Parts: sequence; structure tokens; C-alpha cells
Amino acid sequence: MSRVALLGATGTIGRATAQALVDAGHDVVAIVRREPAVPLPGVTLRRADPADPISLMHDGFAGEHFDAVVSCMASRTGLPKEAWAIDHKAHRHALALAERCGAPHFVLLSAICVQKPRLAFQQAKLAFEAELIASGLRYSIVRPTAFFKSLSGQIERVRSGRPYLLFGEGALTACKPISNRDLAAYITGCLTDPQHWNKVLPIGGPGPAITPRDQGEALFAMTGLPPKFRSVPPGFLGGIAGALGFAARLVPPLATKAELARIGHYYATESMLALDPQTGQYSAALTPETGRDTLFDHYRAVLSGEAAPDDRGDHAVF
Repeated sequence: MSRVALLGATGTIGRATAQALVDAGHDVVAIVRREPAVPLPGVTLRRADPADPISLMHDGFAGEHFDAVVSCMASRTGLPKEAWAIDHKAHRHALALAERCGAPHFVLLSAICVQKPRLAFQQAKLAFEAELIASGLRYSIVRPTAFFKSLSGQIERVRSGRPYLLFGEGALTACKPISNRDLAAYITGCLTDPQHWNKVLPIGGPGPAITPRDQGEALFAMTGLPPKFRSVPPGFLGGIAGALGFAARLVPPLATKAELARIGHYYATESMLALDPQTGQYSAALTPETGRDTLFDHYRAVLSGEAAPDDRGDHAVF
């Protein structure tokens, strides 16, 4: 058993990771900004603000020893100010306290999209990754592919008879989606598996890689409705982002909407797979897999009522 300080426990992946850590026998102290909406059985909760180093030190780590720090913390929106405050600066505070409390291992939940860092939150994540690697602590940097909830936004569209929206023909991107449970188990395993130490770890769920068109066709087959697709030009969000960016010179608040459009365009045009260093192309074959849960199992569970619809919040595109 290890004593683990967990950051980001109120998020979707954080809650699953808290449960996986407890199930594995670890003593978990979750440092949270607010009380979780869903209870975390077996977890000790401490209220602290990770963005405030004094609060994090006194109210979170409290001068105690931990064997590991696990962070599932991330900015909610990906907007520049929040990204640099949370994805970078708050993690710097946590890293300093991990060193101070004698924790030899830091497990970081990052994202596979940092391979092509065109957005502020990607650059902020990479900046902290570099600092973690240089710190001398043992590290495991986990870069998962797409989450189920980010690919479930059109279930109700299809069920209500509306067309499934695609960028282009729906084959521009692909991913190996990973469930909360499988990702949480993988993160937890990093604490005890030496093969996951001092490494950057891209990871997906069980294959094969699937495209947006695959997702739409699966939903129509599950609902028994005739396939009905509507194509959106791939440059649609890019054009909106450019126009809003230009307008933001005159109306600064529009900069936020421009960045959100850039984020949407990125995910609409880039695959969530590992990059082949030889070709510079995304490769399903080079994207490792873990777990047993598939996105289509998740679709069936939501459609049947066995699982609640995903609360996608700031992850919504459609």
C-alpha cells in the first residue's frame, strides 16, 4: 500500500482514478477545491486551492509524507489564462510539494494531443511535462486518446431522428477511445509497474481505431434508424476562429470564443493517435491499447438506460 496525494479527484477521470487507487489498496488523500458532487468512498478529502501554493501546502499536503502524487487535474476550458494557471502553474506548485514531502513518484495525466501543440493548453501541458522530467523525481506521464464522453455528444441527435454531423466525409480523423475505468486502472498501475516509470506513455482503449463515420454508423445500427449524415466543411470552425480572432482586436471579449473555435477545429481535424516519428503521420499501429471497454459498448449502455448520458460540460462541440 502507498500513501497517495490525488489532485483533480472531482473530474470524471479523477473520480474513476480515486476508486481504482482505493480498490488497489492505496491510502488516498484527495486534494479538492470543492466538495465532490459524487461521494468518493474510502478517500480522505482535503479542501485546498491547487492554484494557491500556500493553500496547497497547508491545507492539502499539510507537511505530511506521501509515497506518490497522482494528478488528474486539468483546465476545464483550455482557454489560455486558465490553462497556464492550472495545467502549468498549479502543477508546478504540486511538484514542489511532492519534492518537499518526499514523494518519489509523480504520475501525470496529460493528453495525446500535445504531440502537435498548436493551442495554449497543449503548450502549458508540455511546459510542465518538461519540468517534471527535469525534476529528478520518478515520473509517469500518461497521454490518453479520446474519452468516451467527448465522443458521445450526438447520441440524442441520432435517437431523435436528426442527422449525425461529420466534418468532411467523417474519415479525416481516428482514435482508440478509452473508458474512464480502463484509464483509471492504467494510471493506478503506473505506481507499481517499473515499465511505466520515467516514460511518456501514449495509451488508447482496445482497438481498432475508429473514425467519426464509424461512430455515426454504429449509432444508427443500434437505434435501428436509417443512416442520415450531414457534412460540415473541415475548415468551418477554422474560418470562424479566424474571423473571431480578427474581430477580437476591436472587441477583446471575442478572443475567448475565437480560442474555443480553434480548439474545436483542432479536434475536428487531428487524430487522437500516436505520431509515427519516421513519417510524421498518425499511426493506429503505434498507439498502445489497454482495457476491455469499447466506445460502442458505452453507446449501447446509454441507449438502453444502463448508463446515464455523459455530462460533457466544456467538452461539448455539437
